[in-house]
Amino acid sequence: MLDKEFSYYLKHQSELLKKYNNRFIVVIGEKVIGDYDSHEQALFQTKKKHKLGTFLIQECTEGERAYTMTFHSRVSFA
Repeated sequence: MLDKEFSYYLKHQSELLKKYNNRFIVVIGEKVIGDYDSHEQALFQTKKKHKLGTFLIQECTEGERAYTMTFHSRVSFA
């Protein structure tokens, strides 16, 4: 789900940075359909016209920082 959109972002990250650095872009397919100051703005505006789950909101920043997440948990397995 949204693999195509994320692959597009990764493939074109350096050129997207030139236009959308530190913005939140909305990608559908292989096209940027909007850019916003915050994730919240991107979601609020885009869901007016597009169904949730059909678009990717991606922070456009240099390197892997914007799309690498680390989760910590106190759960232990016996």
